[in-house]
Amino acid sequence: MAQLVARAVWDREVVRSNRITPTIQKVRPCDGLFVMINQMLEFIGLSAGILVSVSYIPYTFDVVKQRAKPERATWLIYAALAAIALLSQISKGATDSLWLTVFDSVGAIVIFLLSIKYGMGGFTKRDIKALVAAGIGLILWYATRDAIYALLITMAIDAIGSALTVIKTYEQPSTETYTMWLLASIASILAMISVGAFNITLLAYPFYIFFANFSVVVAKFLAERKALTKSAEQ
Repeated sequence: MAQLVARAVWDREVVRSNRITPTIQKVRPCDGLFVMINQMLEFIGLSAGILVSVSYIPYTFDVVKQRAKPERATWLIYAALAAIALLSQISKGATDSLWLTVFDSVGAIVIFLLSIKYGMGGFTKRDIKALVAAGIGLILWYATRDAIYALLITMAIDAIGSALTVIKTYEQPSTETYTMWLLASIASILAMISVGAFNITLLAYPFYIFFANFSVVVAKFLAERKALTKSAEQ
C-alpha cells in the first residue's frame, strides 16, 4: 500500500508519455473528447492518492484507542518502501505529485512509530524471517537496473509485509479494523482505472495492492464468521 500514490501518478505519466502528440496543430472534434477523458483519468488517479492518504487518519485513531494493533514488522516494511518511493520521486525532480507521496510516507512512518507502543509482533521467528527476506529483496531491488524486475521485487517485498498482517488478522481478528483496508482497496481500483489503458505492466502494482489490502478485509471477515459459528454451536 505504501507506494500506491507514487505508482498511480507515475502510471499516468507513463501512459501520457507513450501517446503521440499530433504535429499538426489542428483542432478536431475528437480532440476535446480526448482531453476530457485524459483529465478525468488524471482526476481519478489523484483521487486514489488522496483516498490512500486519508485512510491513515481513522486507522491512527483506531491504533491510539487500541481498537487496532498494527503488526510491527509489516509497518516497518511499509515505512521503508514509502520512504524509498519519496526519495526516488525527489531524485527524479517530482514537484506537483510530491505532496501526495509525502502524506503517504508520513502516514506509514507514523503508524510504524505508533506500532512500537501499541502494536504487536516484530520479534517472533516468523517476523524475523520476513524482515530478513525483505532486506534481501531491498538489496536486489537496489542492484537491478530493469524496471520490470524492480517492480516485481517491490511487490514481493510488500507482499512479505502484507502476509504478516493477513495471518495476524485471521488469528486475532480483533486486532484490526475494516476502515483503512477497505479505503485502500477502493483506492487501488481507482488507480487501475486511472491507467486508462490495458497495460499489464502498469496495472500489475495497483492490482496487487488491491489484492493485499482486500486480503486483510477477507481474513478479518472469515475469522469473525468462524468465531460466530463456533459460538453458536456451543
